[in-house]
Amino acid sequence: MNDTPGRNTPGSAPSDGQDGSAIPGQPSAPEPDGSGPQWSKDQPPAGRWSPPPGGPNRPPASGRAWGNPPPQRGYGAPAAPKPGVIPLRPLGVGEILDAAVQTLRRYWRTALAVTVPVAVVTQVALVFVQRYLSAELPDLHADASPTEQLEAASAYLRASVTELAPTMLVSVAASVFTSALLTVVVSRAILGRSVTVSEAWREASPRLPQLLVLSLALPLGAGVLAFVAMLPGLLLGGAGGATLAFLGGTAAFVAIVWLLIRFGLASPALMLERQGIVAALKRSAKLVDGSWWRVFGITLLTQLLIMIFTMLLTIPFTAIAFAVDGGFELTWTYLSIMAVGGIVTSALTYPIAAGVSVFLYVDQRIRREALDLELTKAAAGTGD
Repeated sequence: MNDTPGRNTPGSAPSDGQDGSAIPGQPSAPEPDGSGPQWSKDQPPAGRWSPPPGGPNRPPASGRAWGNPPPQRGYGAPAAPKPGVIPLRPLGVGEILDAAVQTLRRYWRTALAVTVPVAVVTQVALVFVQRYLSAELPDLHADASPTEQLEAASAYLRASVTELAPTMLVSVAASVFTSALLTVVVSRAILGRSVTVSEAWREASPRLPQLLVLSLALPLGAGVLAFVAMLPGLLLGGAGGATLAFLGGTAAFVAIVWLLIRFGLASPALMLERQGIVAALKRSAKLVDGSWWRVFGITLLTQLLIMIFTMLLTIPFTAIAFAVDGGFELTWTYLSIMAVGGIVTSALTYPIAAGVSVFLYVDQRIRREALDLELTKAAAGTGD
């Protein structure tokens, strides 16, 4: 077994059945006859106290009452091993968020070496897009005819799409690159191991094309679903059509949120298990099954915290840009100051988002497949 979760540790073959059958791809201690049984759900997780061998009729050890853990362990479950940024057991919401922050604090050199250059390139590209492709509101006189208003609105919509397309492409490319490399960093941090940028690149680069396709497929699929759901109302027109389009859009929004959460662990599954795009989507659906609301809540909370953090960091740069430039016009001075703020916020929030995604993936595998057993063995063999 590879000793890092960035390779075969989280990537060992998943168990397709949770009925006590073996978990393929995960080794275990051999039987007395030399055969190698594999783990099942009936075995206690690593680090937890279990009754003494011999069954319920075996008398307790001297000085111990029935059902109590060993005296040296106290009355609670023993502390799970923690070789890295998380304890190797099922995680709480606060532990997942804290682990993402701890990863950035411990491995800030590698994390920032990945995120800062990407943030600089991204913000420079966005500055040029905003400077030269930004859509301007139509300047219509008060007695403009309905035809003129419609033409102005259509021109503004076309300009907005022209601006949005390159902005989305730049953002997706930056997200894919940072997510791929930071997934490797976070997976090593679980075992307390550092990784250089070059090592992370060597491990992540073969998966970048598939991760890019996956990252584009999800939002494009969501857009197509929303368009199809609203199309009958748009074709019908009138008040009835508007109502139908609204209902279709609402239903599509609910379906899109459900699908995005269901497939939200596909990226770490693709990177860490080295699966194809379809297999990663199926893997994510399997891991999220039965835990949709929990994954949704953690994801929503993470995005809200990142949004608040971004707003708090953006406010001083906006104030400086307004004070220096004297307004909110898209001048080079204003855009440059705002770009610096964007670089700072992106460099700090990329690792948090990537960390939460990976820790959610690992947490679901610990809960469903006892991955903590394998991680404990890997940690014992690696050192710090």
